Amino acid sequence: MSELITAELVDLDLSAATKDAAARSLAERMVAAHRVTDLDGFLADVAAREAQMPTGLDGGIGIPHCRSEHVSAPTLAFGRSARGIDFGAADGPADLIFLIAAPAGADDDHLTILSGLARRLMDPEFTAALRAGDDPGTVAALIRGEEPAPETGAAPEAGTPEPADVPEAKAPGAAAPERAASPADDGDAPFRIVAVTSCPTGIAHTYMAAESLTAAGRAEGVEVTVETQGSAGFSKLDPAVIAAADAVIWAHDVEVREKARFRGKPLVDVGVKAGINRPAELIAEARRKAERGEIAAVPEGGDGPEAGDGGGPGAEGAHFGVRLRTYLMSGVSYMVPFVAAGGLLIALSFAIGGYEIVDAKSVADHFVWGQADSWAALLNQIGSAAFGFLVPVLAGYIAYGMADRPALVPGFVGGAIALTVEAGFLGGLVAGLLAGAVVMAIQRVPVHPTLRGIMPVLVIPLIASAVVGFLMFIVVGKPIAALQGALTDWLNGLSGSNAVILGVVLGLMMCFDMGGPLNKVAYAFAVGGLADPTDGSLKVMAAVMAAGMVPPLALALATTVRKKLFTKTERENGRAAWVLGASFITEGAIPFAAADPLRVIPSVMAGGAVTGALSMAFGCTLRAPHGGIFVVPLIGEPFLYLLAIAAGTLVATALVVLLKGARRTAAVPAGEAATTPEARVGATA
Repeated sequence: MSELITAELVDLDLSAATKDAAARSLAERMVAAHRVTDLDGFLADVAAREAQMPTGLDGGIGIPHCRSEHVSAPTLAFGRSARGIDFGAADGPADLIFLIAAPAGADDDHLTILSGLARRLMDPEFTAALRAGDDPGTVAALIRGEEPAPETGAAPEAGTPEPADVPEAKAPGAAAPERAASPADDGDAPFRIVAVTSCPTGIAHTYMAAESLTAAGRAEGVEVTVETQGSAGFSKLDPAVIAAADAVIWAHDVEVREKARFRGKPLVDVGVKAGINRPAELIAEARRKAERGEIAAVPEGGDGPEAGDGGGPGAEGAHFGVRLRTYLMSGVSYMVPFVAAGGLLIALSFAIGGYEIVDAKSVADHFVWGQADSWAALLNQIGSAAFGFLVPVLAGYIAYGMADRPALVPGFVGGAIALTVEAGFLGGLVAGLLAGAVVMAIQRVPVHPTLRGIMPVLVIPLIASAVVGFLMFIVVGKPIAALQGALTDWLNGLSGSNAVILGVVLGLMMCFDMGGPLNKVAYAFAVGGLADPTDGSLKVMAAVMAAGMVPPLALALATTVRKKLFTKTERENGRAAWVLGASFITEGAIPFAAADPLRVIPSVMAGGAVTGALSMAFGCTLRAPHGGIFVVPLIGEPFLYLLAIAAGTLVATALVVLLKGARRTAAVPAGEAATTPEARVGATA
C-alpha cells in the first residue's frame, strides 16, 4: 500500500491567496508524485465537489476533496497558509488545507484511512501539532499516524480506526457504528441518541461529523451511537440500539438510507456541517424534543436507494410489492422534472406558433431573432430534447433505486434501447427492472478483495450493460414494443363511454388515498403517457390533474359555506387548502380525511370521479404534469376543464356537508345547540 502523504506532498508555506489557487498548488504536487494523471481534469472534479457545499470548517480547516477518474492512487496533500484562505467556513479563513484525492473506484482500506484522518481533524491537539510543525517529513509522518500528536486526555474511541492501522480495525467494506461512552456507574440510564452522518462524497465531512457528535456526547454524558454512511460502506445500527434510543440526529447532505428505521423518535434533521460545527447544540435540541414528546414524521422512503427502502441493505425485509413500488416511484420521481420542463416548453411553443411548429426547421440552421415562429420553434425543440431523456432517465433511476450507482449505466443503456426499438414507457420500466436485477445478481457474486475497487465503476456496468442490451434488443424489446403500441392505440381510440369510464376510475384512484399508493399509481400512469404523447395520453394527464385538485378545493369550500360543521383548526386548514388545491397538491385534504375518513373520503372520491369523467368527455388535454390552475392557459379546452373541476368540487362539497350535517343532527338532541367548537367536537365524537 503506497503512502497517502509524503514530505513532497507537504507545503508549510502555501502562498496561494484563493481556494482555487491553493487546490492547484497542492494538486501540482500530486501530479509530480505521479498520483494525478490529468491536472485540469482533477481540478474540475474538485471544483464540482466544492460547488455542492463549501469545504471550510470551523477552526481554520479547509478540506477540498473529491473522487476522480484522474487519480491513480488515494492521496493526501497538506498546505499551511500564513495569510489564511477562504473556504467558506463561518469563523473565517483556513490556515490548514488538506487536499484529498480518491480514485473513482478506491478500495475500502484507503477510504477508511482517509476517514480516520477526518476524525483526527476534530482533535485540537492534532491540529495544534500541525500548526507547530516545521519539517515536512515530520508533518507527513504526523498525518500518517507515525508521529503521535500530544495526548488529549480522552480515551481512544472504540471502533475508530487510526490512520496507520485501519485494516486491523475492521473488515473492509463496512464502517462500524461509532459510540460515545457515557458514565453509568451512578446506576441511572444515560440519555441515548442514535445519529446518521453522510455527505455527497462520503470521505471527509461524514466522519468528521461523527467524531464531533461522539466527542460532544462524551462531554455531555450522553450516549451517542453514530452510523456513518460514507464511501467505505456503512454498517447498519443494531435495531435494538435504535429502539433503545431517546432521540435521533441526522447530519447529512445526501438522503439518509432506510429512514423508516427511525420512525417514532424525536428527530433533529440538519446538514452535515452543523454536525461538525455545533454538535452540543444538536444534542441539546434532541433532548428538548424528547422532553416535549415531539415525534417526527419519518417517510417510508425517498428518491433513491439512499433515501430509504429501495435497494438498500434492508430492502430484503420489506414486502416485494412495497419494494417494487419504491423502485418504480424512484424512476418516476426523477423523470417528472424532465416531463415538467419539456412539457411546459412544448405547450408554450404551441401557444406561440401553433401545432404546425413541430414541422419547423432546426433552429440551429434557421433562427430569426424578431420572428415569433422562430422562438416558438426554439421552445419546441428544447422541450423535445428534454422529452428525449424521459425513458432513459426512468429506466436509469429505477435501476438506481434497486442497486445504487453501479446500476445507473445499464439502466440508462436499457432505456435508450427501449427508445430504439420503440418500446416506449413500458420498455423503460422493464429495462430499469432488468438492469437493477442484473446488477443485484452480480453484486452477490464473491470477488477477490483486489477486484473490489473496480467492480462498481468498470466490471458491473460493463457486464450488466451487455446483458441488459442483449435482453432488450433480442428477447423482450419487440414484444414490449407491440404491447406499448396496443396501449397507445387503445388510448387514442377512447371515445364516448369508454373515455368516461377511464376518467371515473382515474378520479377515484386520485382521491381515495390522496398521495398514497393508488394516487401515485394513477399519477405515474398519466406521467408515463407523456413520454410518448398522443391525444389519448394528454387527455389522461388532464383528467388526473383535475381530479387531484378536487379534494382540497372541496374541503376548503365546505369549511367556508358551513363553518359550524368544522373545528377552528379545520377552518384554518381550509384556508390553506384553497391554495393547495389550486396548485394540484392533493395532500391538502389529508387532515380532514384523517379526522373523519368515513365521510370525507367517499365524498371526495365521488367528486373526483365526476371531474375525471367530465374532463375525458370534454376532450381536455394537458402536456404539463403539474401546475394546477397556473397552467390552465396551456390546457386544451380550458373553460370546459375549469367547469369539470368546479362540478366535481361542488359534488364533493355537497356530500361532505350533507354527511357531516346528518351526523351532527343525529348526535345533538333536538333543542340543544352546540355553540362552541369544543362542544361540537364532544357532541360529534
